[in-house]
Amino acid sequence: MYHQPVMLNECIENLNIRPDGTYVDATFGGGGHSRAILSHLGPDGRLFAFDQDADALANAIDDPRFKLIHENFKHVKSFLRLEGVRAVDGLLADLGVSSHQFDEAERGFSTRLEGELDLRMDRRQELTARTLVNTASEEELAQMLRLYGELPNARQMARAICHARSEAEIVTTFDLRNAVSRHLPRGMENKYLAMLFQALRIVVNGELEALQALLQQGTELLKPEGRMVVMSYHSLEDRLVKNYFRAGNFEGEVEKDFYGNPIVPLVPVSRKAIVATEQEVQLNPRSRSARLRVAKRIIKS
Repeated sequence: MYHQPVMLNECIENLNIRPDGTYVDATFGGGGHSRAILSHLGPDGRLFAFDQDADALANAIDDPRFKLIHENFKHVKSFLRLEGVRAVDGLLADLGVSSHQFDEAERGFSTRLEGELDLRMDRRQELTARTLVNTASEEELAQMLRLYGELPNARQMARAICHARSEAEIVTTFDLRNAVSRHLPRGMENKYLAMLFQALRIVVNGELEALQALLQQGTELLKPEGRMVVMSYHSLEDRLVKNYFRAGNFEGEVEKDFYGNPIVPLVPVSRKAIVATEQEVQLNPRSRSARLRVAKRIIKS
């Protein structure tokens, strides 16, 4: 299976789908969420899906109500405009790396499989993780690992990478793993490796900047009462989504008007993030870290 959708029922339920509505699946992947959305749409409904990974194109759905756009979701507004769409009833984004990407060794996403250190979601772009680890300065690497991997020993990791590459270029996932092996705490090796690979992946793909663009453009696209449903898998993404849904900015500081009323474009539908059930976690361990947040567009008076 290309990818098992996480919290599928919760995502669809919170989109509050209208049969004649226009919807966006910003992260098509294996198409599980898109198929579920289409099953709730009538003949006049429309669904536009985005995916920057060429592998996902093979999963395109043969349905006149559906269109798959091979682009990064940070361009959602301009590409929908090309389709004549200026407003949507709902937008869904599942920010996780797909099972398919983890399982394809040559993509370099997995710490368990040996493959070239690539980590690109969109293989049309030039920057790879291999280039990054072999050219960034020790200071730059340390900052990346601290900010985006939240690694407590980011400085030691960066120094170890620079030492290893001075002897031979770091080419594969296992080369990188071996370079930092002395700095992986016993019993926490997999966790620290995952944090390291996460940091590199975020930088290579500009993931946080793309998410910010999606949240801002998605808000502008939403019709009044339209829903945005976003599922994240680590605290950096979840914090951006939480702050934006609550305050309309990424710092989380709510601005107020002269009368003390908050100036926000969205209102969270639920105060807390929705998490997977114990049953789902048992069936799909990757759902354990998922956090689902939902907001709707405010009707301007």
